[in-house]
Amino acid sequence: MTPFFSVVIPLFNKEHFIGSTIQSVLFQTHQDFEIIVVNDGSTDDSLKKVKAINDKRITIYTIKNQGASHARNYGASKANADYIAFLDADDYWNSGFLRHIKKLIDKHPEEKVFASALKIKKNKKEYNATYKNLPQQVNDCVVDYFETSLDHSILHCSSSVFKKTAFLDLGGFDENLKTSEDTDFWIRTGLKHKIAFIIKPLATHKVVRHSLSKTNRELFKAIDFKKYTTQVTQNTFAQIFIQKNIFASAIRYKLIGDKKNLLTLKTQLDSKLLSLKQKTLLALPKNVLLFVINLNNKISSKKSYF
Repeated sequence: MTPFFSVVIPLFNKEHFIGSTIQSVLFQTHQDFEIIVVNDGSTDDSLKKVKAINDKRITIYTIKNQGASHARNYGASKANADYIAFLDADDYWNSGFLRHIKKLIDKHPEEKVFASALKIKKNKKEYNATYKNLPQQVNDCVVDYFETSLDHSILHCSSSVFKKTAFLDLGGFDENLKTSEDTDFWIRTGLKHKIAFIIKPLATHKVVRHSLSKTNRELFKAIDFKKYTTQVTQNTFAQIFIQKNIFASAIRYKLIGDKKNLLTLKTQLDSKLLSLKQKTLLALPKNVLLFVINLNNKISSKKSYF
């Protein structure tokens, strides 16, 4: 019998988390699903941890390491269900996640993209992601992606569900991008679809800190934001969203000392859409900028300037 949901979990070296991630799926109050684990060339005991879980609904595919985008696309291609739910290997769901998404699908059968709000766990502290311009005193709504994502994105790789035909029509995640591939996919999704959204957080994302100064600059290859420019001229919220992401990419390139790409991104920024704080951060010397960001991360349990 064909399951209602295919849960796609890309897996690369998450031996300490993957067990609890899969258990959060198995403990769902809605049990009509299959789990597709795409082992993306893990070199630790991640695969062993998955094999130790005895449930016939789990299918494991082991592939050569090609990154999260390829693993997600590969898993989606193997999905038997009409609806694909993505979950990262170190995140987890509230036990009612799939049940509430199923209700949302039944309520809005004309929509193709569904999601719930997100809880974020950072440094052993948790907080709810905040969103813009959501209607008050409702449990769910159908919204414009860009209008509601000016703080946190309402789409996330651990809280989003796509109708399979829509995911394939969008072309999946861009496998040429090694970072921000999810942002690129959310933008392409938002340009084509409204989002049916549950305002209650039903998924938890664990923030893993990385040292930007030591990161290979190739990993921070920027999205070509120009490709969206002509598509967002009629959507002010989309324009602001794009500018915020260009700003974030510019800051990343500044921190790794890539002046060429920094200058390229600066030419794409519209100063009228930048806040005073953003303009100040861009103007700071690299060492001062890094100090400010590190200080912010120490005193704030929530978010960095990204």
